[in-house]
Amino acid sequence: MTTAGELIGLSLREAGVVGIGQQPMATDFNDAMRILNAMMAQWRRRRWLVYCLVETVVQANGSLYYTVGPGGDFNMVRPDTIESAFFRQNVSTEPNNVDYPLKPLPARENYNEIALKSLASFPQVYFYESGWPMGKLYVWPLPNSSYELHISTKAVLQQFDGLTEEINLPPEYEEALHYNLAVRLKPLYGLPPDPTINNLAKIALNTIKNSNAQIPLMTMPQDLIKGSNYNIYSDSSY
Repeated sequence: MTTAGELIGLSLREAGVVGIGQQPMATDFNDAMRILNAMMAQWRRRRWLVYCLVETVVQANGSLYYTVGPGGDFNMVRPDTIESAFFRQNVSTEPNNVDYPLKPLPARENYNEIALKSLASFPQVYFYESGWPMGKLYVWPLPNSSYELHISTKAVLQQFDGLTEEINLPPEYEEALHYNLAVRLKPLYGLPPDPTINNLAKIALNTIKNSNAQIPLMTMPQDLIKGSNYNIYSDSSY
């Protein structure tokens, strides 16, 4: 498998920083490593650059919110967003437990509109406050210990701690890392952009995008479901 140091050396040569057969200096490796990790931190925030979602589970306990992050209720790397969530009613033994989807509230303003936030009942919606270093997941109405909370978040893309660390990503990522790192290294050394490298970097990213793309099935608003009366001149039913 390719190591971070081998990838960086190849990108430095691709960018024209060093010639074929030349060895980059330690400072070149250190600067490139920092840029590589910064690039990976940006990529992990883009759904189409992350190869899968991961599911994390917490037992509900009636709390107003659940912390999300290292050492939190959801003990994980803090996500920037929650892609989807559902709760599981533990009223029987596996595999007969029933799952119910939770609808997202997109903004704090929407959550603030809830009048009785401490209402304990059958959960319906969730709001994720992506604080730092710990996020907070609010579920409403408040679920008790009869339920489990399940969240789906983007997998954490690799960060590199040393030059000998192997790249542990799907094979199609290696070329994207190579060319996109080369694109980012050129300005650092005052080198002009190379259209060929830029194009190869874009093609490699598009390959990952096409591989990772998952488009949810469209759902219709309740007012448009068969049997309802919908007023074409407004956004609500008659």
